[in-house]
Amino acid sequence: MKISETIKFIVDWIKDYKQTNNISGLVVGVSGGIDSALTSTLCGLSGIKTLCLNMPIKQKEDQYLRAERHIEWLKKKFDNVESIDIDLTNVFNQFKLSVENNSSSNKLALANTRSRIRMMTLYYYAAINNSIVVGTGNKVEDFGVGFYTKYGDGGVDISPIADLMKSEVFKISKALEINNEILEAKPTDGLWDDDRSDEDQIGASYNDLEKVMNSLEKGTNPKEFNSEMKEKYTIYKKHHLANKHKMISIPVCKIPNELKS
Repeated sequence: MKISETIKFIVDWIKDYKQTNNISGLVVGVSGGIDSALTSTLCGLSGIKTLCLNMPIKQKEDQYLRAERHIEWLKKKFDNVESIDIDLTNVFNQFKLSVENNSSSNKLALANTRSRIRMMTLYYYAAINNSIVVGTGNKVEDFGVGFYTKYGDGGVDISPIADLMKSEVFKISKALEINNEILEAKPTDGLWDDDRSDEDQIGASYNDLEKVMNSLEKGTNPKEFNSEMKEKYTIYKKHHLANKHKMISIPVCKIPNELKS
């Protein structure tokens, strides 16, 4: 991978979008994870006014502090980066008190609600600053297993790193000297009260999922996979099919012309 050229390509792409669409700035949520760290750094490199939001909701302290330290690093490095720290825990708790809590799917629904509350917050600040919301999803999450919340962290205006595999995210982040504590942190969506990682939830590592995706993109027939790869492919396929609705355009019921006339 040509790292420096890829960095320039993404930064130029962000700048071109800003110029074409006459926006004033970028808004990005920073979670303490590597994807949002890389995205926010690329935004900083663009020179465009960038607002980073740290939005804890009952957040684990290490996640919150990683995000805080990364934002401080960005602000020292780039004059165009500003930040707001906004605790949304009370908002989430009030929502939780206002809805029915007895469903068997309650925990997952509430986890997704955290992501959607953050999305609303990002769009609030984008609206009042003539800005756009910058997505932080990578290729494995966004187009492989659909590991994101529909209209939560999936609700964005542009996705600068969505064509990068997780390993490429790490390579570029290392080249940009993003904090080691972020590079070494176990990937997590931060939507639960416990310490479950992305791998715990998906059942496979990003490295394994990436191998499957790369093989499929090369045209390899899954029947040719060895037993270990078949096991990972089964996991990949399960999530891909279950979350395919997130990755395609919203279905529109097209009314036949004869019914309209």
